Amino acid sequence: MSQPLYIAIEGVIGVGKTTLARLLQPHLNADLVLEVFEENPFLAPFYADPERYAFQTQIFFLLSRYRQQQTLREQVGRARIVSDYLFDKDRLFARLNLQGDELHTYETLYEALSERIPRPDLVVYLRASVDTLMARIAARDRPYERNMPRSYIAALHRVYDEFFQTYDATPLLVIETDDLNVVANPRDLHTILQRVRTMLELHAFQPALPAMGQVASHTRLEPAAEAAWEADEPTRDPFDRYVALQAAMGTLATLLQAHKHGYADREALRHALARSAEHLHELARDLGLDISRKDV
Repeated sequence: MSQPLYIAIEGVIGVGKTTLARLLQPHLNADLVLEVFEENPFLAPFYADPERYAFQTQIFFLLSRYRQQQTLREQVGRARIVSDYLFDKDRLFARLNLQGDELHTYETLYEALSERIPRPDLVVYLRASVDTLMARIAARDRPYERNMPRSYIAALHRVYDEFFQTYDATPLLVIETDDLNVVANPRDLHTILQRVRTMLELHAFQPALPAMGQVASHTRLEPAAEAAWEADEPTRDPFDRYVALQAAMGTLATLLQAHKHGYADREALRHALARSAEHLHELARDLGLDISRKDV
């Protein structure tokens, strides 16, 4: 992956966006762009009194994120970038926290600014249950988050899911994180890294595709990342086989989404399905299990 690329990681508060961005950066040899939320002087007051400080908090974030995105815009196309947020998130929070004239004022400003925002080559949406999010927020113990209402996180969870269910501005990779710990378990990080590399190879770094999952009929479905990893790992334990299976299934999932929109051809789907089946049977063989029997 020598080409420039821009990856944005998104998800609800506490899901682990910044942690994953920091861990992916050295593996992708990328520059790190982190949201500077600490500089917002209204954030702590907002959590204490949301109704009073919502508008000030949101406008400050909008302008701060826009300023950072303009700096990022100068890097896109020349460097690899991993960011822990997507500019679109600003509007999600605004629509949750603002109403009436304040929301109208915000929307007018957002529309004027968003036209100059660069689009990523890939968006990674990290999902987790509300229980997991609350546990992670408590574990990191930021002072202004200690009294974070569960209802607020639940509302954000719903808003994020609704947004990404119809998101088609760029290629999208959705990762369930309830059972993942990328800090304590290097294999979890490896699994995510392989899925990211698979998506990037599949989409050949084409930014701002008109629909999620658009795939050219000539796209290679044996990514260099997977091939290189196989060369490095001639023998695997069952979990390593599972990682390879997950990467192949990630490719298949992307093609199925593309097929839904009328883009992926049948040969591409056949190849991806065969690759997934091959890894599944290898995993069964390593475990000494016969999955060909009908009574399994």
